[in-house]
Parts: sequence; C-alpha cells; structure tokens
Amino acid sequence: MNVLLLYPEFPDTFWGFKHALKFIRKKAAFPPLGLLTVAALLPAEWEKRLVDTNVRPLADRDLRWADVVFLSAMIAQRASVQELIVRCRAAGKRIVAGGPLFTSDHAQFPGVEHFVLNEAELTLPPFLRDFAAGTAGPLYRTTEFSAMSAAPVPLWHLAEVRRYASMSVQYSRGCPFDCEFCDVTAKFGHRPRTKTAAQVLAELDALVAEGWRGQVFFVDDNFIGNKHTLRTELLPRLIEWQRAHRRRLTFYTEASINLADDDALMRLLVEAGFDTVFIGIETPDDAALAECHKVQNRGRDLVADIKRIQRAGLQVQGGFIVGFDSDTASIFRRQLEFIQKSGIVTAMVGLLNALPDTKLHARLSREGRLRGRSSGDNVDGTTNFIPRMDLAELRAGYRRLMESIYAPRPYYQRVRTFLREFRQPRMASFTLRPALCLAFARSCFRLGLLGRERFQYWYLLAWTCLRRPRALPLAVTLAIYGHHFRRCSATLGRC
Repeated sequence: MNVLLLYPEFPDTFWGFKHALKFIRKKAAFPPLGLLTVAALLPAEWEKRLVDTNVRPLADRDLRWADVVFLSAMIAQRASVQELIVRCRAAGKRIVAGGPLFTSDHAQFPGVEHFVLNEAELTLPPFLRDFAAGTAGPLYRTTEFSAMSAAPVPLWHLAEVRRYASMSVQYSRGCPFDCEFCDVTAKFGHRPRTKTAAQVLAELDALVAEGWRGQVFFVDDNFIGNKHTLRTELLPRLIEWQRAHRRRLTFYTEASINLADDDALMRLLVEAGFDTVFIGIETPDDAALAECHKVQNRGRDLVADIKRIQRAGLQVQGGFIVGFDSDTASIFRRQLEFIQKSGIVTAMVGLLNALPDTKLHARLSREGRLRGRSSGDNVDGTTNFIPRMDLAELRAGYRRLMESIYAPRPYYQRVRTFLREFRQPRMASFTLRPALCLAFARSCFRLGLLGRERFQYWYLLAWTCLRRPRALPLAVTLAIYGHHFRRCSATLGRC
C-alpha cells in the first residue's frame, strides 16, 4: 500500500511568518506534526510519502504513486483543502481525512470517503482493521481520550526538516481551564495527559538524528497544565539531556499566566532551554475576562506578571482579543497602552470568533447571532457573529490597533522595553551559522537601507550593542519579525 500523507497550504497568516522566513530561506514555520504522528501509527510495511504543500507543490507523479491519500488540516487551510480534494478525486484516489477542520465540520466535505476523527490513537486502529477487510465505513470518531503513552515517535525521516524554521513536539493534551471561546477542552478534555519523559527524549533524539539543531516548539495548549509532573519528571530529564548532548536546542511553548506565580518552575524551564512562552492575555478589561470565563487572568497585575516572566529569562508572546460583548470604543486604546507597557513584542491581536464546539459558539447560536463559519485565521480582521459593538466601528478600531502596534516607532520601542527586562540566560554554546550571518546581512539591506524603519532599525542595533550586547541576535530576529507583522497588518482582510 502506497500512502500519500498530504498537508494543505496555509494562507498568509500571522503565525506563518511568511515574510520573515525569506530572510533565512525557509519554506514553512512548522512541519505537520499530526500527519507525521499518524504515519507512525500506520502499518510498518506500507510505503509512505509526505507532501506538505507549504514546502513543495503536489505533483501529478505523487498522485499516480499513491493508492490512498491521508489528508489532515486546520480550519485556516479550508480553501487549500477543497482544491486538493478536487485533484485527488480527479485522479481517482480514495481520501482518508482527519484533524481539527474535519473534526469540527466533516459534513462539508462530501468528496472524502473516510473520516478518522478525534484522537488517532483510538480511532485509527478500528479504521485500519475495517480497511484491511474491505469494510471501512465513512466515519470513525470517539468521545474518549487516549493515554499519551500510546503516542508514537513521529516519522521525521518523511519530512524535509531543513526546509522548516522550527520542529514540533507534543508533551501533553488538555487544559484545566475553561475559557468560553477556546475549543481545547472540547477536543482534549480538562485533565492534562502527559507523555513520559522517555517518550519526549526519544522524539528529540529522532530529530537530532535527522540533523536538526534549531528551535523546537512544544505545541501543548498549556504546557504547565500538570505542573507536578512537569517539574518532577520532564524538566529534570530534559536538563540532563541537554547537558549530555553538549548542545542546547532552543525550546518554546504555550502556558497560562499563572506561570508567573512559580519562580522555581520558571528557573527549571530556562535551565532546560526554554526561552519563549506564548500566553493568552486576551484583554486588560476585567469585565471581558469575566465574560469569557478567563478566571486565571482575573485579579492580577498582568503587566507585573509579564515582566516577572521576562526577568526570569522567558520572552512572552501574547494573544489578545477585541470584540467581547462588554468591549467599548476605549478598548482599542487600552489594548495599545497595555501592549506597549508590557513589552510584548509579538502581540497577536484578533477579532473574537466563535469556533465550533466551544461554549461561545453554543451561546451565540442560542442568541441567533452567528453569521457563518470562522476563517480560522487569527488576524484577518473577520468575525463570524454579530457583535454588540457596531461592526464597522469594531473593524475600524481593530485595523487602527494593528497598524499602531506594528508601526516602526512603537514596535521598536516595544523591543527595547522588552530587552530592558529580559534576563537572557547564558547558553552552553552558540554556533554562528552561515544562515544566521546571511539573515543579518539581508536585514541590514531590507530593513536598514530599504525599509521605512531605517532609523529605528539602526538605533535598536546600536542601543542593543551598548546596553544588551548578548541580545543582539535576538534584537535582529525581532526586527525581522516586525517586518512580517507590518506586512500582515497592512493587508488586513487578505493576510
């Protein structure tokens, strides 16, 4: 059996880093971790081929080679999914589909013969048994959650790892919190389930064996959901692994704001090689936090918490939302002031959307306020429900906010605010690779000579050399990120 594992193309999005990747000559930010994990669950004797259309186009010879196509996608990839289904059907190929898009909306894809949904460790084995017997049905799903010990090491040899900016590893599934707009608990439950430390290290060993020496993203929706296991099992073993390999892979992940309450845990994260954490801040408005049940963010000095995490040696990337029912016209100014004061350089601000399977979606459906499907793109300036604020006012305020936070002057000011707080850990080693030198040279040309941020760019580099010389590579990286974010914010509705 020849199996084609097919991953659709993403549109130009905030997290795609399309405009930044050109500086380091990479094709995509992340590999399709889900498909590579599914590949490891398929029979070993089957031939497998991965085509990630974010890295290379699907060729006719790939379709001729395949006996069956396994397709996975997120909501933002819907347009590309439709195109690929048409091509596969025209080539007479049977399609097996899974992943977030199909789990939420499989009925919209009549061209797919078999849907294998939810957690593949549970739903893929019965499908494979039926498939081998010639009796495979159209739908395989479950309401149960798999033990993480059943998750295999992804088949990294199928991926062209050098064409990605970062690799991905999953440690846990599930989140103890219950934010109204979030679909994580609906898909993975409230009780965080974790892999063993041995499993995680085996995945890192597999990446190193493929020649990977760069960033690794722990894709967990809340990496600190099970603090005890993280603190006592994984992080100590991860620290030992880093020391034994005489190198430091750089890790980053997602966590909740209560990370700021645990100095010992932050020290362990930094010692293990983590340098960045994404946190859902959402809003500085307490009424909106109460509305969306973001209890972990309430009753806090959020700016102080963020700076505490930065001083521990972790860059904070932040998620923000406008369009809550309680939002007034002042929210755009308040969000801007908060983001600037906190020094969150990478600030993803999106209009509130109602994702399928969320409590927000159910509530808005009862209220008759839904207006179709979410695009799945966090920052494209669209929403799929009727907000309390006038829609034109909401969109105009959102556009002004995005343009403001990524305009050169406030953006570079925010970089310096962050670097003043950030206590960069001393890494075991730093290798100045040719790709990094080329990225720096390109940034000097594109941003320092051609860009409208010329003054701010050179001022940041001079300021960093004088005040935080060890952070110069980070300052250049953030300058390049700013170029990408400005390109996105300048084309809202198309990006």
